[in-house]
Amino acid sequence: MEQEPKDVCVFVESDGAAIADVSLELLSKAQTLAAELGGEVGAYLLGAEVEALTGQLFAHGCKRVYLAEDPALARYTTLPYAEALTRAIRRHRPAVLLFGATTLGRDLAPRVASALKVGLTADCTDLKIGPHRDAAGGKEYPALLYQIRPAFGGNIIATIVNPETRPQMATVREGVMKMGAPDPTLTGQIIRVDGAVPEELMCVELVEKFLAEKGVDLKKANVIVSGGAGVGSKENFALIRKLADALGAEVGASRAAVDAGFIEKAHQVGQTGTTVRPKLYIACGISGAVQHRAGMQESSKIIAINSDPEAPIFGIAHYGIVGDLNEVIPTLIDVYKEHGR
Repeated sequence: MEQEPKDVCVFVESDGAAIADVSLELLSKAQTLAAELGGEVGAYLLGAEVEALTGQLFAHGCKRVYLAEDPALARYTTLPYAEALTRAIRRHRPAVLLFGATTLGRDLAPRVASALKVGLTADCTDLKIGPHRDAAGGKEYPALLYQIRPAFGGNIIATIVNPETRPQMATVREGVMKMGAPDPTLTGQIIRVDGAVPEELMCVELVEKFLAEKGVDLKKANVIVSGGAGVGSKENFALIRKLADALGAEVGASRAAVDAGFIEKAHQVGQTGTTVRPKLYIACGISGAVQHRAGMQESSKIIAINSDPEAPIFGIAHYGIVGDLNEVIPTLIDVYKEHGR
């Protein structure tokens, strides 16, 4: 009888010189999942000359790196990567396979899932291992991957399972999993897999590549000042920017503020935006819906400014200010300029 797969693997996204943060975040989560399944953590690393990156993967808890190297994999194109990765997965059969929910991951994961004829849950914000009972047939599954993600526009949280097929596949949003500290003393095994790509799949040529700097990088910000629907208008959002400028902070926003057109979606914090963990998070005019709290509640210090003393945001804030932000924020700026730093 064929043994049930138990390993948890991560597709490693890289540009050949550096590994994407989301892949290292997923390796940290994979350690927890693999421990509960009784398996080990693996990684699929594809590229032309990328073996030097394996040390970083081992340092982040990976036990086995499945390494596929070929000149055809020097730069990402869909069909060659899908072919090489699918071939490697069929050979090694992990229980769980995780991708970052990046542009690349969202392109590659569905093609691999289709080739393997398995399910795929997109844009997960949490992953857990737990039991499941089939309501129709009554079959018991002691340990399945709970693939948790917002649904219906973020109004509910759905938990999705894939009982029958393997691997259980999911793409996971950047920043929702906390990256563990690397341990350079850790080592692992490199398993070389066939990276050769059939000529007929080399039908797309990457002529030129353009890289643009991120205008907003909430994930790396130490201080974030966020505004919500309570700010009142796009013009009034200038107050949020003034406080952020005074503190040297990034500007964030709730989904309600983005939907109202106060600010661009790149600034959105929460389950349907960016998950952040700054040293200081200042929530201005944000009521604190569960979707927003899920994206910022791990901040080291949270200050909430709201005119409603019953606002849910006060339930997780370390410091709360009940008042009109149009009066509170200018006062904060003046006090900080006088006594700050």
